Amino acid sequence: MPSNQTTGKGKYESTQKFLDIAEIKEDTVVLRNGTVRSVLLVSSINFALKGEDEQNAIISSYVGFLNSLSFPLQIMVQSRTLNIDAYLAKLDALEKNQTNELLRLQIVDYRGFLKELLDLGQIMTKKFFVVVPYGGVDLGKKKFLEMTTDVFSPTKTLKLSRDKFAKFKAELGKRVDFVLGGLSGIGLNAQVLDTQSLMTLYYNTYNPEIADFQKLNEIDKLRLD
Repeated sequence: MPSNQTTGKGKYESTQKFLDIAEIKEDTVVLRNGTVRSVLLVSSINFALKGEDEQNAIISSYVGFLNSLSFPLQIMVQSRTLNIDAYLAKLDALEKNQTNELLRLQIVDYRGFLKELLDLGQIMTKKFFVVVPYGGVDLGKKKFLEMTTDVFSPTKTLKLSRDKFAKFKAELGKRVDFVLGGLSGIGLNAQVLDTQSLMTLYYNTYNPEIADFQKLNEIDKLRLD
């Protein structure tokens, strides 16, 4: 019997029942415990190429930013194997349609270089995210038995009323603005993920094996200037 099949019912449970996410709306992630989240896509700094004074300044700014926080943050680094199959297919099409022999040979050489580079080892891409939270129930007051039951049961949803969601979203927005300002002080650019980008992020996170073949809108289209 498959592990995700419901015993005695002959039906498969939906994976969504076991996720912490209740819904994604208005550029906000609503969790099943009643808390809300904003997710920021953040640029990176090539720290090793900075001079000693610049490195010290970055570290000082980062420490100051952390010390200024009055709420928790989640910093997430997502690594994925670089997939350039679509790009290679585009090069193939350009080669076939190229009438200039010199340019055609250059495309062939370039495509061969990329394939050889990929054969040498997996090339990884990294994206950096900061998750900003707000609100929710006092999880610290849960009894041990309730916490144990939550582990072995599908996550239960705590509904947010329209007014409460609006209040939470407004307060969350203040935190996001504060974080954006702090990151800017370090020299990092950041962008708040909208609803579609959030859906793409979580879809790719929970479906890494099929995300390359069954895509939502690409989060890679976002640019951090």
